[in-house]
Amino acid sequence: MYRVLITDPLSDQGIERLLEAEDVEVVKKTGLSPEELLVEIEHADALLVRSQTKVTAEVIQAGKKLKAIGRAGVGVDNIDVAAATSRGVVVVNAPDGNTISTAEHTFAMLIALARNIPQAYRSTISGEWKRKQFVGVELRKKTLGIVGLGRIGTEVAKRAHAFGMKVVAFDPYLTAERAKKIGVTQATLDELYAQADFITVHTPLTKETRHLINQEAFEKMKTGVRIVNCARGGIIDEHALLEAIQTGKVAGAALDVFEQEPPGNHPLFDLPQVIVTPHLGASTVEAQENVAIDVSEEILHILRGEPFKNAVNLPSIPVELQEKLAPYQTLAESLGRFIAQAAPGALHTVTVTYSGELTELDTAPLTRMIIKGALSYHLSDVNYVNASFLAQQRGVNITEQKTSQTRGFTNLITVEITTDQEQRKVSGTLLNGFGPRIVKVDEYPIDVVPEGHLLLIQHQDQPGVIGRVGTLLGTRNVNIASMQVGRKQIGGQAIMMLTVDKPVSPDILAQLAQLDDIRSVREIDL
Repeated sequence: MYRVLITDPLSDQGIERLLEAEDVEVVKKTGLSPEELLVEIEHADALLVRSQTKVTAEVIQAGKKLKAIGRAGVGVDNIDVAAATSRGVVVVNAPDGNTISTAEHTFAMLIALARNIPQAYRSTISGEWKRKQFVGVELRKKTLGIVGLGRIGTEVAKRAHAFGMKVVAFDPYLTAERAKKIGVTQATLDELYAQADFITVHTPLTKETRHLINQEAFEKMKTGVRIVNCARGGIIDEHALLEAIQTGKVAGAALDVFEQEPPGNHPLFDLPQVIVTPHLGASTVEAQENVAIDVSEEILHILRGEPFKNAVNLPSIPVELQEKLAPYQTLAESLGRFIAQAAPGALHTVTVTYSGELTELDTAPLTRMIIKGALSYHLSDVNYVNASFLAQQRGVNITEQKTSQTRGFTNLITVEITTDQEQRKVSGTLLNGFGPRIVKVDEYPIDVVPEGHLLLIQHQDQPGVIGRVGTLLGTRNVNIASMQVGRKQIGGQAIMMLTVDKPVSPDILAQLAQLDDIRSVREIDL
């Protein structure tokens, strides 16, 4: 039974799948103090939050069973993602659920800013009738500059077209082809600043985007420009914005987010040109339910060991790629586990080579599985999320390469490692109808199913060696399920790979190593 702790308000409709799951216990405890959260998280397999709960490194450390943290929304500012990654905890969000809600709110703010609607409302209900004071501007034929053309920015662009606006956009990942498809003009930031009558930002808050729109940026803008921010507080330098409005450079601003929330008695609130809302971008009934539904499904997938897609601390994997790589995941991890046990010593380098049809795919997810397998021999807390992080932390150099040489196989994965003692290599493939196979160890051809208890024995190819090994194991009540022998030349160095029914004790391994013509014996548990 998995225990899912929910510490921020979420509707039962949004978490319906969790509530109905027979293998899940849902515990809803909102408004916990930091001390109470540390107690509750100790028994949780997953934590589901919105923006109120602060998921610190201390909280993550206290979650001894924690496998996943779900954020019912887009931003993960309240979650220590680095700490989660180092602990192997998957952090997922719901990037699609509030797209329409935020885009609509952005446009509502844009129209309100252009027509002075909040100011006119306050004046009218106070008994005034000042029509001339609230003359606005039309959106038609105006230029809207969109900084960040992701999901929300794209939806804003669609609505701007409906109002007859020209749209220029900046996004570091925007291609000319995509810009043409959306119907926007691709621009640099400086070009956008120079052309736009309205500017709206839709980027995440990162080290690079913090105070992206600052005093220098305002100086490059048209006089009379209007600014909208429904993305993240901190993208706009609020002090620079205050000065730009006071000098007349900026005609007005509509802000849904702030650098500090709640913002308190902010000096921007004293300016009649500024309209504000309390972070309402995702605050619709539909968005609240959608993000909760999306993140609940992701949590279920993670807990059940099923594929998931919205991990913040893992690269997103398209569904089509997932389907193509899925058959190789068990093979990849097995190769990592095998080679780590075959080569004693501290791991220094890992080189993964993909051959055949795999060279046409993004194989990074498989490489992570290999690293996970290799590190799991030495580390108990390694998983798919933190494998690369832990390898880097320990100074392990990882190289991924691809080659057209298939050596007779449709697909081939080769893992080569160096330790402080030796260098070894293993290759594996998928045989149609038979599943994963190890087909080469070092330079010796072999055919072994990578599972169960294996003995890897290096020996001199001499008559009687195999018989001596079989006899010793038989007299020690160790049953051999299968045996494969690989050699390059008669009488030279060779290997044998045995599948046995149970683990072999250290004293039996020592006796095998003392047999004539045996060079080394390694037990491998897959």
